[in-house]
Amino acid sequence: MKSQFWSRIAYACGTFGHDFFYAMIGTYFMIFVTSNLFHSEDPTHDAYMIGIVTTIILVLRIGELFIDPFIGNTIDKTKTRWGKFKPWVIAGAFVAAITLAVLFTDMGGLTMSNPMAYLVAFAIIYLIMDVFYSAKDVAIWSMIPALSFDSHEREITATFARIGSVFGGQLVTILVMPIVLYFSANQNGGAGDPTGWFAFAAIGGGIATLGAIILGIGTKEQDSALRENKQETTFSEVFSILIKNDQLLWVACAYLVFVLGQNLINNLNLYYFIYVLGDASKFSFLGVINVIIGLLAVALFPTLTQKFSRRKLFFASISIMLVAVILYALAGTNVAMTLFAAGLFALPQPLIFLVVLMTITDTVEYGQLKLGHRDEALCLCVRPLVDKLAGAITSGIIGIVAIWVGMTAGATADTITPENLTHFKYVMFAAPFVFIVLGAILYRAKVTLTEREHARIVLELEEKWEEMNQ
Repeated sequence: MKSQFWSRIAYACGTFGHDFFYAMIGTYFMIFVTSNLFHSEDPTHDAYMIGIVTTIILVLRIGELFIDPFIGNTIDKTKTRWGKFKPWVIAGAFVAAITLAVLFTDMGGLTMSNPMAYLVAFAIIYLIMDVFYSAKDVAIWSMIPALSFDSHEREITATFARIGSVFGGQLVTILVMPIVLYFSANQNGGAGDPTGWFAFAAIGGGIATLGAIILGIGTKEQDSALRENKQETTFSEVFSILIKNDQLLWVACAYLVFVLGQNLINNLNLYYFIYVLGDASKFSFLGVINVIIGLLAVALFPTLTQKFSRRKLFFASISIMLVAVILYALAGTNVAMTLFAAGLFALPQPLIFLVVLMTITDTVEYGQLKLGHRDEALCLCVRPLVDKLAGAITSGIIGIVAIWVGMTAGATADTITPENLTHFKYVMFAAPFVFIVLGAILYRAKVTLTEREHARIVLELEEKWEEMNQ
């Protein structure tokens, strides 16, 4: 039991660093691009470059969606003395950290001296970063079904993992502006300067790499007969496997629609504090609030799933988020109400993540029974794949919106017109409300894999395995 506890702690350290890094690329990189990367004396040129960079990110991340399943399939086939997952976690963390730090610069002034060369270099480096980050993302979350077949035990393991990831992801919210502003020579209306953002990227990359190393040292996969595939999935079969696992497919579709709404608000939070409230320093308070309530929500997850089904927990969480969106939209420049509404919106997010993660994890055995072979990393790659697609779409939207409403380099809360503020609020509140509702409707209609059904599937698999080996 003692070794199991420390294994969970090591796993949580890995997810802590991983979500710290995810927040950097998923939320704060676009803020750096729109507010700091391009700062010539020609606003039209700067807006054009922001648009091109946003388009490159969108195209690369959507294009890489076709690569991620093959990454998962490759991980499933990996055999080393350290297991199939840990080498990918550590190598992915190291390469992704270095390349992201480079992306948080103008690459030696190329944005001004040779914009075309900058765009080519940016595309290459971003692709390398994204591929290695994806390998780490798939590997780190694919470890859960390799640690236990019991749904409740998986929930405990995932709870430790999510405690780490919530703490890491929300710690960024607390630290981002203090770090950026501390290392910035120019405060830039509260948005900091490129030196401050590079320091933030370097520190974050170091944290993510250290977490990956601790995970690698402190965890161990469990050997089990059921984890032995009698038939490997070939590259040509990858997409057909994902499509034939209907429960995996429907969970992914529902989660994609939902997370589009969630990401829009999460990624526009800092814009709201800088350009609506006019005080980016208050953003750190939101980070503190989110750490406390996030850790509380995750710690209660195993207890909540014992008293309520995952489905009930999912829909209760959705209801809380919808109420929070309404309150947030009405907050205006009231800092206290803004912090309350933003914190309430963040409260159920870890619970929804865990419900979706546990359901996707259980589709491993669902697919094993239905299709005749086991694909751990291939199934688990779907969740990060969906997050990546949603992140690409929301990054594209945010880049366009920032230009549209004038929230770019040199802008302040005083320069945003009432008309542009209204447009901003439509994107930040009305659109996410619709996405979240549609995601909940799709989940209710199509996702049928419950805890009880999973237990029945595991029992049937064990009986079939015993018959095959008699």
